[in-house]
Amino acid sequence: MTAPKPSSPSPSTARLQIRFLGHSTFLFTAGEHKVLIDPFIEGNPKSPITLSEALSWKVDAVLVSHAHGDHWGNALDFGRAGVPIIGTAEIGGYAGKHGAVGAIGANIGGTVRGNWGSVYFTPAWHSSSFPDGTYGGMPTGLVIEMGGVRVYFAGDTSRFSDMALIGEKKLDLAMLPIGDHYTMGPQEAALCLDLLRPAAALPMHYGTFPGLSGDPAVFAALAAQRGVAVHQPQPGETVSL
Repeated sequence: MTAPKPSSPSPSTARLQIRFLGHSTFLFTAGEHKVLIDPFIEGNPKSPITLSEALSWKVDAVLVSHAHGDHWGNALDFGRAGVPIIGTAEIGGYAGKHGAVGAIGANIGGTVRGNWGSVYFTPAWHSSSFPDGTYGGMPTGLVIEMGGVRVYFAGDTSRFSDMALIGEKKLDLAMLPIGDHYTMGPQEAALCLDLLRPAAALPMHYGTFPGLSGDPAVFAALAAQRGVAVHQPQPGETVSL
């Protein structure tokens, strides 16, 4: 079955623009507000941008799903420049101890709100430690609301039954890891769609390193069987919602 093509509004009418920056790094833009998700830029072989370019964007906040280096990434570069780093209490505390200004630590079930929108923290089944070995707290998923659009960024989780509760939030988009080995593969990620029931989906965390062999075409075909359209941006490309 051919995967359905997601319909996208023109950039002039889109409420939210999501730019894929490789691996699991994304820039969300709604109007004048910008939020960076899991800022793995330096050391990311798929990154289409430099760190200096990203710092020039003057983002409103950096959201971090968990502490592994390929998600924590360059968070401190932004935090030391005065951009709030938002994550669990462990992530916020670690950031503050290492020079970040205005870091915000929250936790599962909590919501952090700003003039840019909000982020609600969900459980995620994975692990979490900083590159120096410091415990990073529980990994999380993120339900992000910007521009009236609701997006579930799953982080590095596996499938779990309580995704059905996340699906009750009526998601416009579910962003799911498909790389396999360290996360779900495309088959298990597609099964998550039965629980999440999103309007559309977007695969991430694949192809960056040799072990991440999950195929987005396989995920898209399995999603099509469930009537879910899949966005497949290349690094540097933008999806409009």
